[in-house]
Amino acid sequence: MKISEMRELSVDELSGKVVDMSEELFKLRFQNGIRQLESTAKLKNIRKNIARVKTVISEKKAHAA
Repeated sequence: MKISEMRELSVDELSGKVVDMSEELFKLRFQNGIRQLESTAKLKNIRKNIARVKTVISEKKAHAA
C-alpha cells in the first residue's frame, strides 16, 4: 500500500491496519523462529509498513490539532 493511499483512509481504518499487520508480523516471527519462513525479507517489509501507517496516523493527529 502506498503512502498516498494511506492518507486517504481515516485514523480508525489505519489503526485497524496496524493491528492486522502486527498480527501478521507475530505469525511471521513465529515461523522464522521454527525455521519455516522462506523469505525473511517479509519481516522487514511488514515492519516498514507498520512504521509508515503509524507515521500517517501521527501526521493526521498533528494536523487535526
